[in-house]
Amino acid sequence: MKPPGMIYQMYQAQADMLQPMRALARAGAAFARMTDLGSQTPAFMRQFAAGCGILEDAGMTHARPDYGIDTVRVGDADVAVTEEIALDTPFASLLHFRKDIPEQQPRVLLVAPMSGHFATLLRGTVRTLLRDHDVYITDWKNARDVPLTAGTFDLDSFVEHLILFMETVGPGGHLVAVCQPTVAALAAVAIMAEDNNRCQPRSMTLMAGPLDTRINPTKVNELAKSKPIEWFAENLIGTVPWRYKGGGRRVYPGFMQLTAFMSMNMDRHINAHVNQFHALAQRDRVKATAHRTFYQEYGAVMDLASEFFLETVQHIFQEHDLPLGNLTWRGRKVRPELIRRTALMTVEGERDDICAVGQTVVALDMCSGIRISMKRHHLQTGVGHYGVFSGRRWEQEVYPRVRAMIQALS
Repeated sequence: MKPPGMIYQMYQAQADMLQPMRALARAGAAFARMTDLGSQTPAFMRQFAAGCGILEDAGMTHARPDYGIDTVRVGDADVAVTEEIALDTPFASLLHFRKDIPEQQPRVLLVAPMSGHFATLLRGTVRTLLRDHDVYITDWKNARDVPLTAGTFDLDSFVEHLILFMETVGPGGHLVAVCQPTVAALAAVAIMAEDNNRCQPRSMTLMAGPLDTRINPTKVNELAKSKPIEWFAENLIGTVPWRYKGGGRRVYPGFMQLTAFMSMNMDRHINAHVNQFHALAQRDRVKATAHRTFYQEYGAVMDLASEFFLETVQHIFQEHDLPLGNLTWRGRKVRPELIRRTALMTVEGERDDICAVGQTVVALDMCSGIRISMKRHHLQTGVGHYGVFSGRRWEQEVYPRVRAMIQALS
């Protein structure tokens, strides 16, 4: 049995040992490019180059990728987009995608998940929203880069950040939360409503979120309840090595979350890499680039503060505090029924195997103080979890409904 807290050190040692192999793969790939003869290149050399390419791209990174959104189409013109930090804390930045346009567009806070990947996973969501909205996003920071002097970050801190960010966005804004943070988003709006906060959003869209995981439990939900919370603390929490800024901080490592996600569909990932080998060997640049782009983002992982991870597992997935009326913030009971001025929309995916159908729409019943005319629900057919907020169905079928509600209230 591994010593407590050593899981990160074991991972780091393995990653360090693999570095020479990846360096050799990079050298091999460079050699293959130098000796490339185009269509005359022997098959074994193309296969060698493909193998080197697979190894070169293998592994994880802990650096946040770029959003890469330099321009966006607004009406009939391409408009420049500039990233600005509207507010910065040790654990997150409120990132503003500023556009130089004369007209004012509805201000939207997009709440990204803190579940092992960076907020850049919502790059496509941001790009779509930017056509018609003034967009801000919760750009969460990798906990392993946050010094111990910054203190702790728990579920209460997450909710507090959302309140602070909505106040920075200002009165009349809108909120869109994706997946895991839908619970915290609902809690933040409930607290703001109870306090009659002038910055409570005009609308709140909750997309594919685990508001009540007792409904149609998925494999993810069952795993969260399969062990006591003490087991998660003893087996899934590691200590950041001292070589990093957050050295000594207790975290749920991002590589653990990525491993768990990949294990759910291991055959799919294996087949994807086999297909990538063939695409590289056959010089299908379109397929190879699409694969590389996806896995570069998918393999960029961030660590979560241990207290946030453990409280999320315990209070959301094990004890179901929100639907049972037991969720608190800073000692105050969270009361969704007090929300009256914020319109509510819920969105679910028909084939979602992470947050199943029924787990998000339940928010409409929780928010009994909102008039029925201010509530909407959309079940998107033919999509899984990610299809709710990215891809063709999101752009063509989900987004128009979200946009219509926001514009009707702006």
